[in-house]
Amino acid sequence: MDITSSTPLLATGVSLGAALLIVLFRRHPNIREGWTILAALTKFALVASMAPAILRGDAIVCHLVTIAPGLSLAFRVDALGEAFALTASFLWIVTSFYSIGYVRAEKEHAQTRYFACFAVALSATLGAAFSANMLTTFVFYEILTLCTFPLVGHKQTTEALQGARKYLAYLLGTSLTFLMAAVVLTYYATGTLDFSPSGVFGSDVSGTLVSVAFLLYVLGVTKTAMMPLHGWLPAAMVAPTPVSALLHAVAVVKTGVFVMVRVVVNLFGVDLLSRSGLGTALVWYASFTIILASIIALRQDNLKRRLAYSTVSQLSYIVLGAALLTPAGITGSVLHIAIHAFGKITLFFGAGAIYVATHKTRVSELDGIGRRMPFTMVAFSLAALSMIGVPPFAGLISKWYLVRGAVEAGALPVLLVLGTSTLLNAGYFLPIVYRAFFVAPSGEEAESWRIREAPVPMVAALCVTAIGVMALFFAPSIFLELARQVARTVTGGIG
Repeated sequence: MDITSSTPLLATGVSLGAALLIVLFRRHPNIREGWTILAALTKFALVASMAPAILRGDAIVCHLVTIAPGLSLAFRVDALGEAFALTASFLWIVTSFYSIGYVRAEKEHAQTRYFACFAVALSATLGAAFSANMLTTFVFYEILTLCTFPLVGHKQTTEALQGARKYLAYLLGTSLTFLMAAVVLTYYATGTLDFSPSGVFGSDVSGTLVSVAFLLYVLGVTKTAMMPLHGWLPAAMVAPTPVSALLHAVAVVKTGVFVMVRVVVNLFGVDLLSRSGLGTALVWYASFTIILASIIALRQDNLKRRLAYSTVSQLSYIVLGAALLTPAGITGSVLHIAIHAFGKITLFFGAGAIYVATHKTRVSELDGIGRRMPFTMVAFSLAALSMIGVPPFAGLISKWYLVRGAVEAGALPVLLVLGTSTLLNAGYFLPIVYRAFFVAPSGEEAESWRIREAPVPMVAALCVTAIGVMALFFAPSIFLELARQVARTVTGGIG
């Protein structure tokens, strides 16, 4: 049943209002940051208030404006959107505390712009999560690109500006070239852009047109960072670490894979992609990215770049699960949105804490750092084990569902991809853990065993997200039920 409510609009807009207040109180840092925290808490409360209705199987709708028949700006909160919104809104709270500690410790310039752009980015993220159709999705997708561009170039060094320009060229260029064309072609072929559990392309639409539209979506949703259109993501690592956390865990890349899941299950639909073979093609494209990005990650000594290529690989798990077109595969895909978010944000928080406390950026410099920063490195290690898929950490659950999905689809070679990827995950994460705890420091650091962690807000934030990594293993019920509901709705299976 559809329930009409303004809550989706309020949840989307609350951080937009906060951005204005952040600018108005720019000369009062404590009040400015207070608005950030208040908006984050309010946003999460509004999102969480919709969860009971969604878990009952209802949807919450909010119509904004009709442009033409089948063409409107509107919100419709379903299980997929709620799962993404819960993840993003909760992690914004944690990121806000972390950011306050980071920018003050580093004495970052333009802190008002920083917090204002963060707030707008979370409005855009929830707008995409709650979109009822592809037009609304496209609008918020573009807003997200534009408001995160200043964050990527925040340091305003030559390297930062080059990274920001590359970020904008990739994301805006591909969306205006390919994604817009895909949206127009979809409307031309079907007369609607509204999401549907069975897809919108009827049997009267030619196979060639369907294939072209699908290719345009794959090329246009570059925020998925699938190879070879991934170059913007490592380039964006010039940004401050909290921004990297935003890019990799909360907003940008998660919006990309979220939109791709929407395209697969709610625009084209499971039946059409199965019959046409396009789902299988996407499975192999995602598999290629998973393996190649993991191999490249092995060679990165810069910690943030290693984490960036890990993200490129792990994001394609989400695309892979959706493209398997099976109940378990789609369940694993939706679960991995949340599970990867908690794990990867912990890893980036850890990298930022290391930088603030020691100004180290390379894996080869981390010998013995676990003795100096035990809270940071224990949290980092727990998140790394989750990324690998080791019990009792949440990454095991989503990988298990992906394995089940591959078996259901009869795609046994995908099991080899997942197994190889897991070994590669271990290959680029475990050496970091080993260096931190089992290799003695040298030089001046060997003479001092004094604990010197990053500022308390940063360490507290990464401890909270690390606890989340374990909590999602032992108590995944809300996200698991939402994921199963998505799978049941689009496949008729049990998930």
